[in-house]
Amino acid sequence: MNKPSLTDYALLVSLSAMFGASFLLIKISITELPTLTIVVARLVIAAVILWGAMKMAGQHLPRGLRIWMWILVAAIFGNALPWWLITWGQVRVDAGLTAILMATMPLSTLLLAHIFTDDEKLNFWKMLGVIFGIAGVVVLIGFDQLSTLGDDTIRQYAIAAAAICYGVNAIITKQLVGYPRRAMATSLMLVSIVLVLPFAIAYDPLVVNVPSFAVITAVIMLGIFPSALGTLMIFAIVARQGASFLSQINLLVPVFGVLWSYLFLSEQLSGNAILAMILILAGVAIARVNLNSLKSKKHREALERV
Repeated sequence: MNKPSLTDYALLVSLSAMFGASFLLIKISITELPTLTIVVARLVIAAVILWGAMKMAGQHLPRGLRIWMWILVAAIFGNALPWWLITWGQVRVDAGLTAILMATMPLSTLLLAHIFTDDEKLNFWKMLGVIFGIAGVVVLIGFDQLSTLGDDTIRQYAIAAAAICYGVNAIITKQLVGYPRRAMATSLMLVSIVLVLPFAIAYDPLVVNVPSFAVITAVIMLGIFPSALGTLMIFAIVARQGASFLSQINLLVPVFGVLWSYLFLSEQLSGNAILAMILILAGVAIARVNLNSLKSKKHREALERV
């Protein structure tokens, strides 16, 4: 795997900004719409956009049972399950807190990548960075609340579970690399709709009133940016730098999630949240240290002194 370039980091930061904004958009949407209805709406919008992008590129839906099995698993862990968990969790959890909770993703991603890939093994710096990130989340939630099962805490756990789903998906996505990206992204959205729609029909109350302009706009933006464009960017990043590099996104997402929620929802950070952010940002820097590069540099300097 080549050393990440400026373009790689630009893609990562842009995707982080979009994913951070998704929590703000979800918080606006759930004021008037049921959770599964929101998920279905963003999936349909994204599917329409991605279908058009696929056709413009002259691509077609893939063929073969094996690839569709991988698409099914990726749709479950990358879209259907985490999007519902996050939306359900945000009924009681602030947008900024949701974004910070998503920092739990890198731990599962790094461990899974170590087990199931040959080129993304753990090293000291990756693990230390993740520990800092997880410590930030623990500080944010609080030691006392970690063992309680109140409604708010259960919803926080649901959001953390969504982050783990994304970690699983980061590994699964490697199985889809090499196929046309727009076709893969479109397939993921279509399968996700098939998975979520029956549950929305069965369990969500019927929407009888026309949502407000703000809610409609929020749902449309959810479909366009983090859902459609974000899916394409995930494929691009994993293809360029691998799952572990992508996993750092959820150490950057809190920055944008808190920023957007402060600017548009006036959510305030507590002292614990500020400390958590410092720990998580420290984890970002530590996790990106390449121990082998440091050793090579020291070795070259030693040779030059000789």
